[in-house]
Amino acid sequence: MPAMSDGTPDSPAATDAAGKPTHFIAEKIEADLAAGKFNGATEIVTRFPPEPNGFLHVGHAKSICLNFGLPRAFGGRCNLRFDDTNPAKEEQRYIDAIKQDVRWLGFEWAEERYASDYFDTLYDWACKLIEAGHAFVDDQSGDEIRATRGDLVTPGRPSPFRDRPADESLDLFARMKAGEFPDGGKVVRARIDMASPNLNLRDPVLYRILHTEHPRTGDAWCVYPMYDWAHGQSDWIEGVTHSLCSLEFEDHRPLYDWCLDTLIGLGVTSPSGVTYRPEQTEFNRLNLSHTQLSKRKLRALVEEGVVDGWNDPRMPTLAGMRRRGFTPAGLRSFVESAGLSKRNQTMELARLESSVREDLNRVAQRRMAVLDPIRLVIENWPAGHVEMRDAPNNPENDADGSRQVPMTGELFIARSDFMVDPPKKFFRLGPGREVRLRFGYFVTCTGYETDDAGHVAVVRCTYDPATSGGSAPDGRKVKGTLTWVSVEHALDAAVREYQTLFATEDPDEGTRGENPRDWHANLNPDSLREIRGAKLEPACADASPGQHLQFERIGYFVRDAATPTDGLGRPVFNATVGLRDTWGKQQKKGG
Repeated sequence: MPAMSDGTPDSPAATDAAGKPTHFIAEKIEADLAAGKFNGATEIVTRFPPEPNGFLHVGHAKSICLNFGLPRAFGGRCNLRFDDTNPAKEEQRYIDAIKQDVRWLGFEWAEERYASDYFDTLYDWACKLIEAGHAFVDDQSGDEIRATRGDLVTPGRPSPFRDRPADESLDLFARMKAGEFPDGGKVVRARIDMASPNLNLRDPVLYRILHTEHPRTGDAWCVYPMYDWAHGQSDWIEGVTHSLCSLEFEDHRPLYDWCLDTLIGLGVTSPSGVTYRPEQTEFNRLNLSHTQLSKRKLRALVEEGVVDGWNDPRMPTLAGMRRRGFTPAGLRSFVESAGLSKRNQTMELARLESSVREDLNRVAQRRMAVLDPIRLVIENWPAGHVEMRDAPNNPENDADGSRQVPMTGELFIARSDFMVDPPKKFFRLGPGREVRLRFGYFVTCTGYETDDAGHVAVVRCTYDPATSGGSAPDGRKVKGTLTWVSVEHALDAAVREYQTLFATEDPDEGTRGENPRDWHANLNPDSLREIRGAKLEPACADASPGQHLQFERIGYFVRDAATPTDGLGRPVFNATVGLRDTWGKQQKKGG
């Protein structure tokens, strides 16, 4: 069903007969191209403009898919442009990580650009604003500027330096650039309207002083443009047609337009030669339940050692999701299903897991694993006998072929697959009960043994050699099928299971209003569980770092790419997502 006029989809991932998206931004692009709005441009130009001050998270995935996906659908190109205007927080490693994430999601940029590429041009254009009386150098401190800005009810108060002569401001701006003043000593402000109902138009700061070495320009500059001065002008320089931003920038659009329109009114032209100017359009952010997307707080989690880095599998960063085993196709599907609108939304974590699970079902090879093992001894199994049982690698894809799984008279089964006194609807193993072993035989429990603590340690049984094909010649039926691993051939492994990093649906719950508590109080102390005694079938040893597997009857796992083995040389596997939406069911039950 097509999207409604405000962009809220009646059904997820609405597309037309040609497979093009039909949300409100796509409709605008189609109308703009049909009308020749951008001086007859036949292709659209977008950009993805991250600030390299941290790793990208799941919220950025929406912007990536939108900015790169629309040119792919309608014809055009998308630049990757780093908003590197605050060197105090930006690092090359973040730039490298962002490029890796974009490519991992399945996109490639037309050109790699940086706001710092335009520092000379942006400085020259700021000088033109000052010459024309549209900007001035202000000596006030940041606190003084904030105190005179006013609020939604009270208009702001003009700076005492607002009417400073242009020549004096130009001289001071040049001296700012030359490094004569300390950080915060002076700023350049636009002269717009201190009584504007939009606070962003109350003489906003365009430049500030930062004596900090820049990752790309070194110490060549000590004045840096603010986002609102760099953003629109960088779009114009690159010939961007559609500047797509999340909703928090909606109030900045009048300033975006003012900067461009003022420059054009002064006779300034874009170095790219385009005779149109870009237009900003906003869309809703993607928020996720139980997930913190504040980059400041994510950085705190890393710096405080709550997690083991930006790529910790519990983090909502794309690097963390990749390490946990989420697939780019699953993440793209989730973003598409979220739709696009002018209303912010919070998606349930179960929706993301469902999209990832659906993709993993197609691509993950199957293996048998026992995470909490007890021994199953088959008493009538021929001594020393080993059978190689043929097992498909992926029943969803015949091209994946099959593997040979060794079966012996002593197996590991899951502790949860045996009960001493099972209830009626327990269809697994118990005294006197018969079950099927996956790819094996029917077995009947004849007894069990406990350890010194009274816990079941060994289950004894017999097998029926006539049931090798998975069924009994006499037609008797069993309801339970158990997975297993040969004791003799078992691969010892370390397995990590994850819950949400935050225990509350809203990670900031209780941190607002009167007597707010610290957001750290909402952290989940049980977000990571390490299992060191897991037993896997031997084929798991061949899993390469980053390879997806389904541990049958348990869930999807991935060989950890950061630490493929632990300190004892055992392979490490990270749990990605369960086979079913147990998380969503728990939430409905309040569990």
